[in-house]
Amino acid sequence: MRLYRCLASVTVAVALVLSAPYDALPHARVEAGDAKAPPPFGAACRTRIEGSHVVAHCHNPYVDVDRVRLHIECDRWWDLDTDSAPVDTEPAMTVRLTGRCWKEVRSAWISHQNRGS
Repeated sequence: MRLYRCLASVTVAVALVLSAPYDALPHARVEAGDAKAPPPFGAACRTRIEGSHVVAHCHNPYVDVDRVRLHIECDRWWDLDTDSAPVDTEPAMTVRLTGRCWKEVRSAWISHQNRGS
């Protein structure tokens, strides 16, 4: 008998909450102009490794200048890892970055830095 009374009060409480108008319920509101998405950014880069040589081509289709760098990690412990000098990739521009190890290349990647317009 107690279970039915407890269940009845819970049912009434749920019915009251569900029948309340939408504006009366607490919820987060986001205005249309409040949430600004960041503008698109970043050059699209293709990296190719052939033996001990690395070549990367980066094309920037966006308005902001993208400063790109090529980072190379060499496979041998005695071979020095290298980072290229930063290159500003202007809008609608393609740049070529190169580097190498003495022996095998373990990995190569590109880093991006937003330089603004």
